[in-house]
Amino acid sequence: MGLAKSTGRQTVAVNAKVLMFQGTGSDVGKSTIVAGLCRLATRRGLRVAPFKPQNMSNNAASCTTGGEIGRAQALQARAAGLELDTDFNPVLLKPQSDRAAQVVVQGKVRHTVSAGDYMNSLRADLQSAVLESFTRLANSYDLILVEGAGSPAEINLRNHDIANMGFARAVNAPVCLIGDIDRGGVIAAIAGTQQVIDQDDARLIKSFIINRFRGDPDLFTDGMRAIESITGWPCRGVVPWLDSALQLPQEDAVVLEKDYDSRPKTEQPKLRMRIAVPMLSRIANFDDMDPLKAEPNVALEFIAPGKNIPPDVDAIIIPGTKSTIADLKFLRQQGWHHDIYAAARNGTKILGLCGGYQILGKQINDPERVEGDIASTDGLGLLDIQTSMQAEKRTQETAAICCRSNSKIQGYEIHIGHSTGADTSRPFMEMTRSDSAARGSTFDGAISPDGQIEGTYLHGLFNNDAFRAWWLESLKSGTSTDFNFNKHIENQIDRLADGLDAALDINALLNDATNINP
Repeated sequence: MGLAKSTGRQTVAVNAKVLMFQGTGSDVGKSTIVAGLCRLATRRGLRVAPFKPQNMSNNAASCTTGGEIGRAQALQARAAGLELDTDFNPVLLKPQSDRAAQVVVQGKVRHTVSAGDYMNSLRADLQSAVLESFTRLANSYDLILVEGAGSPAEINLRNHDIANMGFARAVNAPVCLIGDIDRGGVIAAIAGTQQVIDQDDARLIKSFIINRFRGDPDLFTDGMRAIESITGWPCRGVVPWLDSALQLPQEDAVVLEKDYDSRPKTEQPKLRMRIAVPMLSRIANFDDMDPLKAEPNVALEFIAPGKNIPPDVDAIIIPGTKSTIADLKFLRQQGWHHDIYAAARNGTKILGLCGGYQILGKQINDPERVEGDIASTDGLGLLDIQTSMQAEKRTQETAAICCRSNSKIQGYEIHIGHSTGADTSRPFMEMTRSDSAARGSTFDGAISPDGQIEGTYLHGLFNNDAFRAWWLESLKSGTSTDFNFNKHIENQIDRLADGLDAALDINALLNDATNINP
């Protein structure tokens, strides 16, 4: 029989144990650590589920039954051996501009609001949805590993908080605080967090972890003891920088600004295919490129703003975007349209994925102003298609067959808009959909008459080994391999789990997890 606790809004019944991980800041490794712990707990025979009350990311994953969640929770669910569920991430914010975001609640778009309106009013209204999702998970699993967002030290955001201590207080969840030593000042970051947060919040913090340590961890023993003495919190371990040695799907586009190919130069083969991906300002689902990044014979380059697309690349992929019209303008501001036109004249393969597919067309129309104030704009005109934006978003896992290679593909759709035009008579994919809006087989995407320019709405193309091998061979003979991407990701998760098992006191962490007391 589950226990219950009144939160002031509703009663939360709980069968599971719960442990929450918060950070001294953003990008301190919370997502990766939770993913590794999900795998470790699963190895121990526990039914474990990830949970993130509120996430902000344009890199989303489609769930088995529809809806979308943040990519980090998708990786964590995979580590736990689970199909994707919208309850793992009940509130997902997808930025459309610097001041506005789409609010996805339990997988479905509910609002598009300004940052001010969300922070000042809407967050408080979403607590009930967060607790509803949490309750369902807590009554179905043995252990819930919760990931916070940002930092609890952002005390200016504490009122109506649902992402960190606001959630922890609502369900009385114990917290482990993660600090990133590579940033410097980790002693002050952890001790300072205790000093600035409300002391009732601070009492929920039971331990801390030092992440991303380079070198001999014994050299930080005095620092660890200093933190323990100042805060009274025990250290559960010092984790080496595992991120740089692993190739796991990332959620935040900030990783694209780092060296994306970490293999030593001596390990890079002489025969390499160069693929360029312009970093759009609202880039979304950039993990589409992860399988290409991991291919032994491929050099994948994300082109940062202010830099030109190299003229000697073998292919250009225009990625997905949360704001197609805004990113089309951004692309032109960078001068990338000139590089893309030059590449097209030289016979370079150009592929558009989702929003990138729309950008390649002749026209983008937005009569309902779904994306903003612009009703219509010219695209790059490399595909003879026109796109009409629609308020309703398609979010669906989809099976397909590539019309050119006959390869079977399992992918997903997350997009607004519908594209028509002459080049759609040469479709990229034949999809098999089961949802009521589009039962049976339908065609998707477009190919130029010479086959050089292609586009599709389907994400996850390159996760499919047979299709990826065919596509690489179509660009340059001899570059494809028998590389198994899904096996590769499973190996990477296992390596992550092994690294955490060696660095952390897992038994003590699991003992920190508690049932919610009535």
